[in-house]
Amino acid sequence: MTSNENARPDADEEEPIIREDLGSLRLQDSSTPVIDPPPVPVLFTSVPPIRDNLTTETSVSQDNTVEDCVCYLAGYGRSLFSLNTHGLPMLNREDHIDFLQDAIQDAKYIPYDASRPWVVYWSLTGLSLLGEDVEKYQERVIETFLPAQNTGGGFGGGHGQLSHCAPSYAVVLSLAMVGGRESLDVIDRRALWRWLGEVKQRDGGFRMCVGGEEDVRGAYCSMVMISLLALPLELPPNAPARAHGLTSFLDGLPEYLSRCQTFEGGISGAPQNEAHGGYAFCALACLCILGPPHEILFKYLDLPLLVSWLSARQYAPEGGFSGRTNKLVDGCYSHWVADCWPLIEAALNRPQQTALKEKLDGGNLYSREGLVRYILSCCQGDLGGLRDKPGIRPDAYHSCYTLVGLSSTQHRNYVTKKWDTESGYPLDSAFHWASERISAKDEHEEEELFDAEDKLESIHPIYVIPCAAVERCRKLFNQKVGF
Repeated sequence: MTSNENARPDADEEEPIIREDLGSLRLQDSSTPVIDPPPVPVLFTSVPPIRDNLTTETSVSQDNTVEDCVCYLAGYGRSLFSLNTHGLPMLNREDHIDFLQDAIQDAKYIPYDASRPWVVYWSLTGLSLLGEDVEKYQERVIETFLPAQNTGGGFGGGHGQLSHCAPSYAVVLSLAMVGGRESLDVIDRRALWRWLGEVKQRDGGFRMCVGGEEDVRGAYCSMVMISLLALPLELPPNAPARAHGLTSFLDGLPEYLSRCQTFEGGISGAPQNEAHGGYAFCALACLCILGPPHEILFKYLDLPLLVSWLSARQYAPEGGFSGRTNKLVDGCYSHWVADCWPLIEAALNRPQQTALKEKLDGGNLYSREGLVRYILSCCQGDLGGLRDKPGIRPDAYHSCYTLVGLSSTQHRNYVTKKWDTESGYPLDSAFHWASERISAKDEHEEEELFDAEDKLESIHPIYVIPCAAVERCRKLFNQKVGF
C-alpha cells in the first residue's frame, strides 16, 4: 500500500485552496481572526494498527479504499471555506437538490424503463430529506405509475411488465409521499391483496413475484404494502398457501425470518445463505411491523449475536459501513446497516415518553461521528449527488440511502408509550414511532458535527419515507380495513 505521506502537503507549505471553489467564497472582514478547523481525531486519519500479512485481491482493494478515504477524511488539499464550524465539509444541499431533480427528470428515458419506480422513489425521498416539497410531483407520479399497474394486482417496473414486489413497494411509497387520497386512490387495493396472496409461500415467506425468488425482501416489501394500505390480513380464498393450512399473511412469517439468521449473527436473504446488511434491515423492519420491537425482536432473533455482526460492519478509519464480511464500505449501507441500530435501540429502550430523557444509559450502539465524517467527507460528489465511496460516480440510489443514513445520525427514533386505541388494526405497532432531533447537549451524545445548514428532515425508521406521509396513510385507511 502506498504511504499516506505521499498525499500530505509539505509541512512548510500552505494547504492549497481549490480554485473551483473561489467563486462561491464569501469575503471576510480583514480584522476577523482566522480560526483553524478542529483537528480530525487520529482514529479517522490512520490505518488500523493490526494487519494481516496475507495479501489478497480483497486486502489490496481494502487498502486502496482506506488510502482514498483517509485523504478525504484528513482534508488534504481542501479549502477551509468549504468547511462547517466543526471542520467537516458542509452538506452541499443545493447541488444535491439539483442532482435529484435531474434524476427524476431522467426517469422518463428508455434505459430506466424497468427501474423507473425506484428512480422516482429514491429522488422523492432524497428531496424530502433536503426539505423540498415533493407534492408538486403528484400529477406526474400518478401519470407515470397508472400504466404500470396490472389488472391482476401489483405494479411492474413499467407498462406491460410483470408485477413484482420491488417496484410495487417503490410505487406505493412514492404515491404516499406526493399527496393524500388523490394519489393513494390510484392503487387497486383489492387486486393488490389478491396478488400478494399469490406470492405468499407455505413456509411463511414471500416470493418477489409469481414464480420468482423467495427472500426477506419479499417479506419486507409485502408487509410494508399490507400495513401501510391496511389490507386485510386474511389470505385471499384462492391463495396457494391455503392448501398448506395457512390462513393469514402473518402465518409462519416471523419463524421464516428467524431461520434466515446465520451462524455469524447477521441475516441472509433466505435460510442457509450469506448474511448481508440489506437483508438485515429488511428482516428487522418486517418484524417491527409485526409487533413492538422490545417484544418481537428478542423472541425471534439472537439479538446479542446480531449486534456483534452489525458492529463489525462499521470500519475505521473510514467510518462507513460495509454490507458483508470482508467487503468494502459503501455509502448505501449508511441506511441498510446503520438504520438497523434505531430498531435495536428501540428494543433495548422499550416504549418511551420521550427519546432523550429515557434512553438507555449505554448511549449510542454505533459511532454516529464516524458515519457523519464518512458521508460528508467521502460521499459527496463535486457536482451534487452522493456516492458509494471516493472515485465512484454519484447516482440516485446512493444519494437517497446515504441521505437517509445522515438523517438518522441527526435524530433519535423511538417507540412511544401512547397507543392509539381507536385503531383495531393488528399491525399498528409500526405507527407508534416518534423522532427527536439529537443535540450534543444531551447526555451520552457524541460531539455535534452539524451546522444548521447541514441538517435534514427526519424519516420513518421502518417505511423510509417522511413521517408525515406515513401518518397520512394511517389516517386515510384507519377506518378502511377491508374494501
